[in-house]
Amino acid sequence: MLTGASGGIGRALARTLDASGARLLLSARREDVLDGIRTQLGGRPEVLPVDLSDRAGPHSLAERAGEVDVLVANAALSASGRAERFTAEEIDAALDVNLRAPIQLTRALLPGMLERGHGHLLYVSSLSGKVASPRGGLYSATKFGLRGYAAGLRQDVEPRGVGVTVVYPGFISEAGMFADSGAKLPPWVGTRTPQQVADAVASAIEKGRPEVDVAPLSLRAGSFLAALAPVTLARVQRRLGSEGVAESIAQGQRPGG
Repeated sequence: MLTGASGGIGRALARTLDASGARLLLSARREDVLDGIRTQLGGRPEVLPVDLSDRAGPHSLAERAGEVDVLVANAALSASGRAERFTAEEIDAALDVNLRAPIQLTRALLPGMLERGHGHLLYVSSLSGKVASPRGGLYSATKFGLRGYAAGLRQDVEPRGVGVTVVYPGFISEAGMFADSGAKLPPWVGTRTPQQVADAVASAIEKGRPEVDVAPLSLRAGSFLAALAPVTLARVQRRLGSEGVAESIAQGQRPGG
């Protein structure tokens, strides 16, 4: 089951997983978009439209899906901007879609995986789940939370035959939240494509890898340094222009930043 199937990374994931022979259950909010993706894939996937910001959404999705061997939790909302400018509803929506929904889907699907003695839970996070940046506190909160949840869950379920993977994309070109924002990066900051994320996801499931970064070396090095000296790294980032990049992303994703 793939959530967030209608987005840039989601479409690449759908194509790649379908090509690998998986029987896909595609989920997103818009049924018409899902139907278009199903048609592009020869009518093979089943579509399960749902709004994961609805508190009943994850339970409804899991109930309709039935037996699921692999969950790829990819759905996410952008959540960039100054903390004081978010409405209460925007905060709840980001938490519900980015963090609560994957946890609730796991709760619903995991018992069947454990009973069968096999399965895989894969969460598409972000390097923002390792390194916080200006205007990114809310988004990072959801993605840091997903990493922590997966780390604890892995210790509980891997000995019982269920794999747990977290994938951390950096800036993604061509399609997706960053690409849609229209923000420009400094020349030394590289990007990856949706297809590269999809290939990493497929490989991680096949090989049972616990964590995978999909980002250039410079960003991966930054995430490593953030674990050692987060305050120092934040100061360095600001000197290198992170404030301007963050502001342009926030402006592109939500009016008023």
